[in-house]
Amino acid sequence: MEELKRAAAERAVAEYVGSGMVLGLGTGSTAAFVVRRVGELIAGGDLEDVRGVATSALTAALAQEVGVPLVALSEARPVVTIDGADEIGPGLALIKGGGGSLLREKIVAHSTGTGGLVVVADGSKLVDSLGRHPLPVEVEPFGWESTLEDLASLGCEPELRMDRTDQQRPFVTDGGHYTADCRFASILDPAGLEREVKSIPGALECGLFVGLARTAIVSRPDGTAVIEA
Repeated sequence: MEELKRAAAERAVAEYVGSGMVLGLGTGSTAAFVVRRVGELIAGGDLEDVRGVATSALTAALAQEVGVPLVALSEARPVVTIDGADEIGPGLALIKGGGGSLLREKIVAHSTGTGGLVVVADGSKLVDSLGRHPLPVEVEPFGWESTLEDLASLGCEPELRMDRTDQQRPFVTDGGHYTADCRFASILDPAGLEREVKSIPGALECGLFVGLARTAIVSRPDGTAVIEA
C-alpha cells in the first residue's frame, strides 16, 4: 500500500509541479510522499524556486526537514495543491480529515489557483458513494457536547476523536479545535450534507470537499489512473 501511495504522489509531482511555483502541501501519509519528492527534486537541482504552503504543523516540519521552503498563505496563493483523501466518490467529491487538518486543508484548497486541488491516493480510496469512512467535523471545544447532539440529528453517530497518545483527552487540531467523527450509513448528497453540517454553530468545518478537486491520481497494483472531475 505504501508503494501505491508513493507512485501516486510521485506522478502528481512529475505532472503538476514546476520551477517557480507556489505549491499547497497537504497532510497525511500520502501527502508526505509528495513533500519528500519535492524535497528530493529541489536537492537535485531539478526544481528551483518552489515554495510550499503547509496545511499543518506536521507538514511544515516535514517540509523544513527535506528542504522545501515555506510561505504563508497571506504572502502567496498556491498554483496547485496536492493532497490525499480518505474517500473519493463520484464527481471527485471527497471525504478528508482523517489526519486532523481538514479546516486548514480546505482553506488552502479553496485558495488555490488555476491548477486546483490534485488528489493522490491508492485504489482503496475509490468508492461508489461516500460514507464508508466516518465524516470528520472540526468543532469548537466550547459546547462540543451540544454540537455533537446537533450533528446526530442529521442521521449520524458522532464520536469525539481522542488523542492517539492519551485516550483520556480529546485530540486537538493545530487551530485548537476538537474533531467529531460522524458515521453515516451513506452520503448520497455530499453538497447538501455539507450545508447542513455548516449550519450548526459549533461545527466550524466538515471533511466533505465538494467541487474542489479537479484531478485524482489513483494507483492500483495494475497501474496508475488519472481521473478528471
